[in-house]
Amino acid sequence: MNHHVLPPLAFVLCTGLLIPWLLVRARWAQQVPRLALAVWAVSGVLFAGSAALLPAQLILPSSAGHRLSDALFTFSLPHADTLGRLSAQESVAAVVALAIASVPLGAFAHALVRARRDRLRHARTLSLVGRYDATLRATVLDHRRPAVYCLPGRVRRVVVSSGALDTLTAPQLDAALAHERAHIAGRHHLLVAAVESFATIFPHLPLARHGRTAVPLLLEMAADDRALRRCSRDALATALYALASGRAPTEAFGAGGPSAALRMRRILAPHSNGHPILWGMLTIASAALAAAPLIIACCSFPN
Repeated sequence: MNHHVLPPLAFVLCTGLLIPWLLVRARWAQQVPRLALAVWAVSGVLFAGSAALLPAQLILPSSAGHRLSDALFTFSLPHADTLGRLSAQESVAAVVALAIASVPLGAFAHALVRARRDRLRHARTLSLVGRYDATLRATVLDHRRPAVYCLPGRVRRVVVSSGALDTLTAPQLDAALAHERAHIAGRHHLLVAAVESFATIFPHLPLARHGRTAVPLLLEMAADDRALRRCSRDALATALYALASGRAPTEAFGAGGPSAALRMRRILAPHSNGHPILWGMLTIASAALAAAPLIIACCSFPN
């Protein structure tokens, strides 16, 4: 067997099994949600890439596998003339790797298109039943239940119900609007589409199963943190309390919802005296150390 299969195998095991197990138990993740989101995103990319490389390394002979590993670790792209001189075995390995990599990419593209279609449909409905308020820079929808949500992507629309205007004070409304605009500015819909498509392809994989639950909550916390640059903690927390019963459409981000109580406690509770970024780096280092034995074993084999 080509021993150069060991590095992608190590990455598959660490990103697919170990890192999700560490992340869902990490207290630091909710203190620095942007770092945790970066770890989830990088883990997904590494898992997909490594899963595509595994069968390619199984097909390739050891010498070709060694060249491929060197190219990947040094981030050196092959020249056009090199691609033209591929052997039949190397061509088959390349086709297999590209075919496997196209599965998550295709699912991600399909999720983006489907979500965009739903948002456009909802935006057309809002243009009929809502009215644009230039002062708020938002669409006002006549509904007695307090709700504030946004449609991200190219639509980029923030929606406020009349019930929210009647319930929220000016600082609370500003905080809720800042939260929704943080979702739009951060392009959070891309990560949501990624985790949804990933969970569709790998429903039983811990990376996909836990990520489907953890990533949306972390996105809400990241939007809370960005909103706190413009508003006070009390204003955002009380806005979340008032909007907790509100429900946003599935294609939108809502300021309230079921996670509001947890986020309120996070906003109002004093932060830990620990160093969450340091703990996050230790989590990443732990995963790297777990992958090290297989990578070292690959390097110990003669080529």
